Amino acid sequence: MLATLVLMLGLSYRPLGDYMAATFLSKKDLKIERGFYRLIGVDSSAGQSWPVYLRSVLAFSVIGVLLVYGLQRAQAVLPYSLGLPAVPEGLSFNTAISFVTNTNWQSYSPEVTLGYTVQIAGLAVQNFLSAAVGIAVAIALVRGFAAHRSGTIGNMWVDVTRATLRILLPLAAVFALILIIGGAVQNFNGFTHVTSLTGGTVTIPGGPVASQEAIKLLGNNGGGFYNVNSAHPFENPAAWTNLIEIFLMLLIPFSLPRTFGKMVGDKRQGYAILGAMATIFIVSLVALTLFEFQGGGTATQAAGGALEGKEDRFGIIGSTFFGTTSTLTSTGAVDSMHDSFTPLGGMMTMLNMMTGEVAPGGIGAGLYGILTIAIIAVFLAGLMVGRTPEYIGKKLGAREIKLASLYILITPSLVLLGTGLSFAIPAIRDNIEKVSIWNPGQHGFSEVLYAFTSAANNNGSAFAGLTANTPWLNAALGTAMFLGRFLPIVFVLALAGSLAAQEKVPATAGTLPTHKPLFVTLVVGTVVIVAALTYFPVLALGPLAEGLN
Repeated sequence: MLATLVLMLGLSYRPLGDYMAATFLSKKDLKIERGFYRLIGVDSSAGQSWPVYLRSVLAFSVIGVLLVYGLQRAQAVLPYSLGLPAVPEGLSFNTAISFVTNTNWQSYSPEVTLGYTVQIAGLAVQNFLSAAVGIAVAIALVRGFAAHRSGTIGNMWVDVTRATLRILLPLAAVFALILIIGGAVQNFNGFTHVTSLTGGTVTIPGGPVASQEAIKLLGNNGGGFYNVNSAHPFENPAAWTNLIEIFLMLLIPFSLPRTFGKMVGDKRQGYAILGAMATIFIVSLVALTLFEFQGGGTATQAAGGALEGKEDRFGIIGSTFFGTTSTLTSTGAVDSMHDSFTPLGGMMTMLNMMTGEVAPGGIGAGLYGILTIAIIAVFLAGLMVGRTPEYIGKKLGAREIKLASLYILITPSLVLLGTGLSFAIPAIRDNIEKVSIWNPGQHGFSEVLYAFTSAANNNGSAFAGLTANTPWLNAALGTAMFLGRFLPIVFVLALAGSLAAQEKVPATAGTLPTHKPLFVTLVVGTVVIVAALTYFPVLALGPLAEGLN
């Protein structure tokens, strides 16, 4: 499976990476794009400074939150509501933020909560737009590295439009057809009632599944049409569609380093970033697979591995491959239940998110995340030799390092603060223990830790034993998702503006080569050290303690 996936990604890396670079470097607009720009009053030839670009991202996203919230609250009077009532206020708030932030955390069973109009006009639309925003921010940072004394980093409205119309829509259409051929459902049949072999009545929900499945994976969104997500045969019918879905999650994030190298004029830089991403991915995949094959006791070892919570269609390797991919790409989709993984296996899925999801990370977010880590790595290398660090011709001074440091501090702060408050405030702790946690003790603590890790990293997967549809978790996780998405973007765009304003400096004999194995090792080491120092204490209270027991 790994060899097949590597071949598929290898064949896609250059053409897709070059195509995306050409998309954002092009000076020409498509006819449909020109019409859209006239409609919203945007001059596509005008660049934006980083504060204007940021305000555009925030305004666009806030409007998205309001629209998705409104659709859910008005569901009862919308067509194709399937007779379902309006979604409650707290859950509507959480879901709206979830899909606009590319998290797709779901504190509900989608097939019995949302009608087709909300699924299509609300959630599916945000699957495209939130992914496009991630790509746009990454491209803005790349422009910062490529620019020469520029006060602009692009135009957000143009970047999001091109990412949607030229990249995401065509690819999603093609792969939706492939999934339909594989057996994924695509209809408007509503609920079909049939008589089972035992004489009982079974309700089978249909829906436009394949079209939403393609973009949920391609855009690293992760929200399932059904409650069990890609473990459902209507979403993921066979072993070969499982491989296609893994490929979709990795396709754009693993191709963006090529886009980066092309846009900065040095393809070797893209290969170095790709090497760091691939190294972390393979190590994580091997570790998770070994933990699941070893099992945690006599029963699992006798069965040949920890099979509870896994689909027979996919087995252990298909499940660990999917789980590693979804938690390293901020997709959050699942084809097995992470709550049923061994304690150390579940810890690996958490660690994948705790490393910042940079291997290859969420769509766009992975690239700007690992470039920020690369800045820290170059700075540390500069300290060792006593010279001002440089990366791709840009000097990294106090401003750049402060912005990069703030970026990597945001998500851990949200994770640890949210988890801590859930147990530190007596009234909240009482609710968590009596309502939300079904598995008391260390595993219950891990469920809450996983929830805040997933929310703050905009992943969306969960330890399913946690009941998250409560006032506290809806509000706290919604806040973590919003801040976890947009505070890092603030620092990334400020960093892009700072880099763009600089003149490029020529490389000298003392410049650290950032296209060689030494640099790849520095980046990987920085990722591991930052995550280990930040999260080891809290992991020791949950999955590590449970695993050692």
